[in-house]
Amino acid sequence: MRNIQFPEHETLAAKNFHEGKSLLVYAVGLIITVAVMVLFGLTMLYSTSFGTAGSAFFMKQFMWACVGLAGATAIFLIGYQRLSDYSVPFACFVMFLLVIADFFFPAVKGAHRWIKIPGLGNIQPSEFAKVAMILFIARSCSDRMRYINDIFKGLFPVFIIIAPIMGLVLLGKDLGTTTLLAAVAVLMLFVSGLKLRWLIPPFLIVPPTILFYLKNFDPERWSRLTTYTNPEICQKTDGYQLWNSLLALGSGHWGGLGFMESRMKAKYLPEAHTDFILSIVGEELGYAGLLLIIAGYLSFMYFALKISISSQNKQGMLLGFGATAVIIIQASINIGVISGAFPTKGMPAPFISYGGSNLVMAFMCAGLLVSIAIDSAYPGFNKEVIVDIKKKFSSIF
Repeated sequence: MRNIQFPEHETLAAKNFHEGKSLLVYAVGLIITVAVMVLFGLTMLYSTSFGTAGSAFFMKQFMWACVGLAGATAIFLIGYQRLSDYSVPFACFVMFLLVIADFFFPAVKGAHRWIKIPGLGNIQPSEFAKVAMILFIARSCSDRMRYINDIFKGLFPVFIIIAPIMGLVLLGKDLGTTTLLAAVAVLMLFVSGLKLRWLIPPFLIVPPTILFYLKNFDPERWSRLTTYTNPEICQKTDGYQLWNSLLALGSGHWGGLGFMESRMKAKYLPEAHTDFILSIVGEELGYAGLLLIIAGYLSFMYFALKISISSQNKQGMLLGFGATAVIIIQASINIGVISGAFPTKGMPAPFISYGGSNLVMAFMCAGLLVSIAIDSAYPGFNKEVIVDIKKKFSSIF
């Protein structure tokens, strides 16, 4: 049979169809991964906290999961491009919340991270700072990509927003989140085309400065830094939390003690339902359970990066990369902390740990990624949805 020559526009249409189909597959894979991890997190939270708090933590987390799902759905319907138009006002609003947390609410465990709202509980503005920052960087860098290595036209307009955000988070004594924000910002700027000559000096200056500050002005965090490599020696003082985490992981072996059978959650391991919930997973479900968690995060990263790479514009690519980095870096830090690879730091496991603000933030990142996939597969989809919603509301009222 002779080869049939298709017209060029038909070939392009077929290519776009297959790319759109692949993006839908990635989006569905991401949604399924997130759903499984959230359900798993709720199940383990019930196991971890039932003996000490009944179903209270479970019900609160379920409520926040519903809020997060509503937020992700709203982001999907509105579209990331329309949301990015308001990235500066959103960043300013987050900075306003950070100021309130820093100066108008008392410290909890030495840090000013939370705003207490009667009837709702505590919200943590630094979690929403992650979303605000990636939205702003993606929009700003995509608009100025040709000037990204120009200090006045490219870098200054970016840092004029992200520097105050990081400064306010650090002012609240949340060094871990500040480090996470800095790492995500650097990675997004590097992907935007920022040359290494701008990145090497901060790497040479910032770490020694932080170590000097901790050693001379923050003895508690310096102690964490110097004792985490050998927590057994300080198992009754500074190494208490990490030592009990390692005991939980070690007692689980490969198969675990069984669901609901953890012994360390009975007030031996502090923050068992939040930052150290994966230690209880290791104790009850063994290393096999932890490997499934890691596989879940790797699956999220795979689908998220595929969506980001396939984006039809630079802004979607940068935003998708930033949302992926926030979730994966945070998960890596949490896993490193519970296993003793990193110093002890309050960093929840995304989608799994107890914490409303963190769960909503993770859902928002997932919503942004799904929005990028749909926008790339079906350009103009969000505008059509908004028009349909307006028509339905106008017909009702």
